Amino acid sequence: MAGRGDPPEGTPEGFPGGEDEYRSVVFDEAFVRAARLQEFSARERMGEHAQAVRSLSSGTARSGSHQAVLLVLLVLLAFGTAVYLGVRNPYQPPVDQRAEPLRTTVVRLAPRAPVPGGEPARLFAHSPAAEYRVGAAGINPPVAGRTVHFAESQVVAALGIAEEYLVASSLNPDVLTGATVRPPRLLLDPDQQAQFDRSMESPADDGRHAPAAWLVRFDPREVALADPAVRVRGTLRFEETGPDTLDVTADHTYTYALRPAARGAGPVTAASLFTVHRAVHFRFDREDLRAHRTELLSSTSEAGPQACDTDTTGSLKPLLAGARAPGTDSGPAVTDPYATGRPAAPSLCGALSPKAQPSF
Repeated sequence: MAGRGDPPEGTPEGFPGGEDEYRSVVFDEAFVRAARLQEFSARERMGEHAQAVRSLSSGTARSGSHQAVLLVLLVLLAFGTAVYLGVRNPYQPPVDQRAEPLRTTVVRLAPRAPVPGGEPARLFAHSPAAEYRVGAAGINPPVAGRTVHFAESQVVAALGIAEEYLVASSLNPDVLTGATVRPPRLLLDPDQQAQFDRSMESPADDGRHAPAAWLVRFDPREVALADPAVRVRGTLRFEETGPDTLDVTADHTYTYALRPAARGAGPVTAASLFTVHRAVHFRFDREDLRAHRTELLSSTSEAGPQACDTDTTGSLKPLLAGARAPGTDSGPAVTDPYATGRPAAPSLCGALSPKAQPSF
């Protein structure tokens, strides 16, 4: 009879028979419970292929580092190229150029008759300045407009600086009486300030250092203002003279009422008129406009009544009411300081036109 679990015919030939045959490999319950199961991770199950994955990650990091270095090099190259092109760019704004020395001309106008005197209001009313405006109102700037290379705002700025200089140098009472020269000096290009200082401290009639070319100044020991309201008429014109330069030309006549400086408690003496025709050529570059300053290219002043032999290197020397200049009956060409827009007198002395004096 076959045993339980065996085939009906018994154990096949060639196969080990019976349970005793496998007893040595059967695990009892205690052994199974004591066995520790361990499940490998995906990376561990990959075995040797895991190293390939790690190598790919390391290669990516190195590639990213190389890209960062390359990016830095490209940035540095672009920056260097921009700097180089900026230095070599022919269209960049030019650097500020040094201002040229001012060229000066001062012409004394001598009267051929005694200087008329009287009250300031009456003198003005009977002179060519009767219809002139008072002070800065007579400077009369033009309507500003843009030029090829300068915006309208820059033209307005140039005209404003020129007008400010004319007011500071021709109308400021402290400048007129010799108390200060600071207001016009502050508006000059720094390259011209040394020439200005020498003109004030060591004046000379050399075409470079005449104070009357920079400003109007009277000797306070000899002359006082009889009326602070100076009569003015003239024009301002602007013109672009290059891609980076803007010129302004001022042509004005100033009429002052003067009297002798007070010496004690005496009666007030009669006043007289003194006329100065100033033609000033201003130049502005872009740095001048930014810094609110100007360069004076040339300045011509015709002033009288004065004597031809008067030393005006320090300040103007007016002939006052009743005075007469010697040796002017003939010789110097007649010059009218009220006639603007014309060349200056051909010499350093001219005859003051009778039309320039008050007539009663």
